[in-house]
Amino acid sequence: MARSIDPAPRAVRGFVPARTDEERFLMRHVEDLARAAEGRGIARYSGFLSDREQDLARAALNRADVPESDHHFEGGWPGAERKLLCLEPEGCYPASPLCCVKLTCRTLSGAALPSHKDYLGSLMGLELRREALGDIVLPADTPGTAYVFALETAGELICRELLQVGRTEVTATLLSLDEVPEFPQAERKTQTATVSSLRLDAVLAAMLHCSRGQACEWIAAGRVEINHLPAESAHAPVYEGDVFTVRGKGRFGLTALPGKSKKDRSIIEFFQY
Repeated sequence: MARSIDPAPRAVRGFVPARTDEERFLMRHVEDLARAAEGRGIARYSGFLSDREQDLARAALNRADVPESDHHFEGGWPGAERKLLCLEPEGCYPASPLCCVKLTCRTLSGAALPSHKDYLGSLMGLELRREALGDIVLPADTPGTAYVFALETAGELICRELLQVGRTEVTATLLSLDEVPEFPQAERKTQTATVSSLRLDAVLAAMLHCSRGQACEWIAAGRVEINHLPAESAHAPVYEGDVFTVRGKGRFGLTALPGKSKKDRSIIEFFQY
């Protein structure tokens, strides 16, 4: 497929300010943590944050003038989505509350194994707060084993209380982060399509192989999110790096906007999670 040799300058999505009381509270909480860390020279840590919450935390840190060298985000493994904000001023003693719990299924050979949803449901059944739990990783090369990243207090509770996931008995073992194995990277097949415009409805239609009318219906029904925020308009522009979630259909990442085709249509490259 022919591409333009002079693509348009790369556009990026701007930061979306806090939109709810919960998001505003999170930003104030991050500023409070930052003031405590910087003012007293001690390490401070948040709970696990989603992608959207990490963006809000970065904005709060910028507002509080926290040096980039004094903070980072950590989820326990290289591909983590949910991460802690780690505020560690120069000269402080780091004491991260992050740990990992290895869950091993005890089941007969060939029996159905728990899914990610089963693990999350059982963990939430322990009345844990969502911010106490990070990623749940189910490595493809070790069926029947799951790794749960959590705050230390939550990890200890899981080891004491979690005996079953769904109908499957499990054994829980608390690991240090040094004991966590390297997980095989999921293979994500990149796909290419052309669209008449870089609007949300056109891009969704190409990703989901449906009509633009169907894409508009899903958007109007509140089933579509862009970067974990509800999509407000079918006409919304899309940008390289955006993540689209369509309830009941899946999640897609827009990896590149390489330019134009010979027929002057915009080229998109994307993958499905």
